[in-house]
Amino acid sequence: MEVQAKLVMNHAHIQDRTDTFQELFTTYYPFVVRQIMRIVKDQQTAEDIAQDVFLSFYHTDRSVIEHIPAWLSKAALYAAYNHLRSEKRRYQRQERSATDQEHVSPSTEEMWLEKETQCEVRNALEELDERERTLLVMKYAGFPYAELARATGTQISSVGTLLARAKNKFRTIYDRMRGEDE
Repeated sequence: MEVQAKLVMNHAHIQDRTDTFQELFTTYYPFVVRQIMRIVKDQQTAEDIAQDVFLSFYHTDRSVIEHIPAWLSKAALYAAYNHLRSEKRRYQRQERSATDQEHVSPSTEEMWLEKETQCEVRNALEELDERERTLLVMKYAGFPYAELARATGTQISSVGTLLARAKNKFRTIYDRMRGEDE
């Protein structure tokens, strides 16, 4: 009988505590959401954070809280700032992840294919005469026409024509080496 009385009293205490929490929630929820909205500027996010604040409030011993609105306000501000810090860290992780994905080393097959292509290009360049090879290499290294003319001992007005001929000859040789004869 004594055990049953304790259970009934305990149930009544829990019911009273729940009723009190519901009243506090109904009273202070809009206030907490407004406090959070001042920081996060998004209604849905503010409401989600407010739910977390009230969940924490529910699990806190309210007898040690001197002023409930102040406690809720402070908890709301801390939760909002924690949310912002969390979002900032998440954004930074995503940025690092995107950067890391850009710098992923190529597979062995890709490296082999690139090396093979480089060898084919070198072999095609070797079949060109010295002036054509110099024009192509310097042009694709970013040198201006004036430098190309000086390096090959030609007129600057002739560089464009000579470069076009060197490109066509290179393309023909490269295609022949790869078995892509026309």
